[in-house]
Amino acid sequence: MRAVVTVIGKDTTGIIAAVSNVISDKKANILDINQSVLDDMFVMVMLIDISGCTVGFSELSEELTALGEKMGLKILAMHEDIFNTMHRI
Repeated sequence: MRAVVTVIGKDTTGIIAAVSNVISDKKANILDINQSVLDDMFVMVMLIDISGCTVGFSELSEELTALGEKMGLKILAMHEDIFNTMHRI
């Protein structure tokens, strides 16, 4: 099982580290990551493997959302099945 994590907000030091730490602490694995900074806006998309995750997807998603609120970012985790359904032609 996989999930897509998106992060958007003002660029600051430590964003990738903070998000990666939450994912790693829950034993999920980052499969792919793409990030860029547009002027002072940080944008990142991660594809993560949640099959070995030690918590349910909802709890992981809530923790990432809370991290985003704490850091002044918008962090959204979406299960791969939902992502694929939303982007089906």
